[in-house]
Amino acid sequence: MFRNVTELVALAESKQVKIAEVMIQQEIEVTGLSREEIIEKMDRNLTVMEQAIERGLKGVQSFSGLTGGDAVLLQNYLKTGKALAGNVLLDAVSKAVATNEVNAAMGTICATPTAGSAGVVPGTLFAVKEKLNPTRMEMIEFLFTAAAFGFVVANNASISGAAGGCQAEVGSASGMAAAAIVELAGGTPAQSAEAMAITLKNMLGLVCDPVAGLVEVPCVKRNAMGASNAITAADMALAGIKSKIPCDEVIDAMYRIGQRMPNALKETAEGGLAATPTGKRLAKEIFG
Repeated sequence: MFRNVTELVALAESKQVKIAEVMIQQEIEVTGLSREEIIEKMDRNLTVMEQAIERGLKGVQSFSGLTGGDAVLLQNYLKTGKALAGNVLLDAVSKAVATNEVNAAMGTICATPTAGSAGVVPGTLFAVKEKLNPTRMEMIEFLFTAAAFGFVVANNASISGAAGGCQAEVGSASGMAAAAIVELAGGTPAQSAEAMAITLKNMLGLVCDPVAGLVEVPCVKRNAMGASNAITAADMALAGIKSKIPCDEVIDAMYRIGQRMPNALKETAEGGLAATPTGKRLAKEIFG
């Protein structure tokens, strides 16, 4: 078993396998399930992600009325040919938003690593799919790679907004996605770690301040930014750019920042955007 990113990369390099394979082997060892059973379970997760994106891109609205329809707007904007950002990046953003809009509308999603950050990993996966044309198994491996990095964060820091702020949720999800994108694009295990580090260190200190206590504002749009962050970091790592601070140290820094973060900024809806005049007004309109 691996305890940190350093050990994860070392295992992949020494065995000359993908990070995804290291994670699959660990699941076999820990759960006692067969390889086929573990892959089948992840395949079901992939199906849930795909269905959530498809539903979100058709247009959904949350019961509160705070979110919905933005994924459709982004797709329509892409079709105009006027987008300033690249198509892959904006497609990832729209699909990340679609997933979280489905979550807000009480639809079924796959927490990666949480419900509030569920859009980043599938959003980026189904966007780069259009460019890289992976097989179904390669898409499943993408999820195992993301899971390996999520496993490290969960065991050495936190993936909970209530414990560590949104850096622990969308930040972790973005790093997981960046690492998985690198592997899917043919990068090395070490480059995946660099992508994770680059992504996460640019989201350190991100607070969790849900308006009205609902996982909608600003959560949905933070998934959008997380997806764009992940793709940018993946490209940087694939270009050979390295993080001056090692990945494990970045994760440790996130943990320490979360420990020092005031409770008002950790999912309590007592600070940040939730405490703005508009945030308070929206909460009153929803709950009376």
